[in-house]
Amino acid sequence: MVFAAVVAARFLLPLAIPFFPLPAIVACLVLDGVDQTIFQAFGHDPPGYQAYDKAMDVFYLAIAYLSTLRNWTSEPAFRIARFLFFYRLVGALLFELTHQRWLLLVFPNVFEYFFIAYETIRARWSPVTFLIGWWLSVAGLIWVVVKLPQEWWLHVAQLDVTDELAEHRWVIGLLVVVAAGLAVVFQRAVRPRLRPADWDWRIRPEPLPEAIDEAHEQSAWRTRNDAVWSRNTLEKVVLLALICCIFGRMLPGFTGTETELVIGVGVTVVLNTAITLAVARRSWTVRSTALAFALRLLVMVVLAAVANGILGGRLDGYDTLFFLTMIALITTLHDRWRPVHEYRRVAPA
Repeated sequence: MVFAAVVAARFLLPLAIPFFPLPAIVACLVLDGVDQTIFQAFGHDPPGYQAYDKAMDVFYLAIAYLSTLRNWTSEPAFRIARFLFFYRLVGALLFELTHQRWLLLVFPNVFEYFFIAYETIRARWSPVTFLIGWWLSVAGLIWVVVKLPQEWWLHVAQLDVTDELAEHRWVIGLLVVVAAGLAVVFQRAVRPRLRPADWDWRIRPEPLPEAIDEAHEQSAWRTRNDAVWSRNTLEKVVLLALICCIFGRMLPGFTGTETELVIGVGVTVVLNTAITLAVARRSWTVRSTALAFALRLLVMVVLAAVANGILGGRLDGYDTLFFLTMIALITTLHDRWRPVHEYRRVAPA
């Protein structure tokens, strides 16, 4: 029951990221850090924990990436975040395939902290006023100063923070002193040099542009600008192929190969794109994102059932349903929010 509750929380909590970016991503980060401790407290050590943990990380980072399509107004920051996200995704898959821990040091999870940095800045300042050099400096500082030591500690040295603190209690006092010192330095040296804030604290993201904030407007944009064979479709195929291959390593009953999974994901995403574009061209729009996801999943399940009959029952029901749910969720959010990002990118300031 505890394991199921933690897994459910790690699937459901990320869905708040697009609407409450900073508190939701921090909550996901905290849950990621304490889930194993929770299991140990109840005397449970899940088999294959490392694969499970990486898969859950990938899921909430994917939702965070999709939320950048919806919310971020700075194009330079978005492009850096997109690179950092896919770079980490490739590294996570390589680790799952080889189990070489040094790969996690080469492909650190900089995207997560860069996302937090952006949302922290956005809470007080307009992100579009910061140039690309600023965002590159933030990413570089996180990469070298924060993530490289952290990845070495957790994945190369395989040290557990909870165990180390329990063994060396004086470290807790040292951390408190260091945190207090950093707070004093920030108050005395950094804060006086910051330019005045552009607004009071904003936890919620900025409203979507009025011209693209409705489902029918986003659908109309896809009708005008999207195609089955397009860069958007390619991005969805690559994104979901990487995610599903990582999850394929976690699912205990999955026996397919990565090649079969990539082909299956690619065919499913292309068919999904063709169907949704055909529906959009007929001006059939579902206002609710949740309902659109449910209808998309239903159509995909029906198609999978037909394909399973043609293939002679080769598809595993539970694993196939899991992958279809993941594909339906990611493609629904991508199709809804990619038009928002593209509109912001080309709209006059």
